[in-house]
Amino acid sequence: MDMQAAAYRADGILDAVLKEVNPGVQWAHGPTTAGSCDVSRMRVVMTIVSEERRGSFLGVVDRFWRKSGYRIKAVNKDADFPAIYAQTNDGFGVTLSVGGGGQAFFEVDSPCVEESEVAESTTPSNGPSYEGVYPLPRPNIHSDFWSAGAS
Repeated sequence: MDMQAAAYRADGILDAVLKEVNPGVQWAHGPTTAGSCDVSRMRVVMTIVSEERRGSFLGVVDRFWRKSGYRIKAVNKDADFPAIYAQTNDGFGVTLSVGGGGQAFFEVDSPCVEESEVAESTTPSNGPSYEGVYPLPRPNIHSDFWSAGAS
């Protein structure tokens, strides 16, 4: 497997978990990074996930990853910055972390693979793309469900 194939695999992992979140959330692409033999893809949730709904959001992802056969490596239960760290059967690291402003980040890191060029993801974001904007803004899209209780 080369880095481009690993990037496609990472996109597939991200697509699958985001399809599992119901009701859906809007997200934008974060940076793609390529190391000497690995690649990572990131998606940034732009939907406001309130403190009251954060546990439910992480629970949906945790259950899906376990059902998919991923090994849960660690869970950070911090009230403000929780995270789940898992690994696929083929060695890809998957993370859901919550950062400042309650913003959720999904990241997939490949194992070491053959070096190659890596193109940007062809999966279209399902909200504003923020193309050329970095860092991305804090979550700013309201959901009647996920944003419940947020001010």
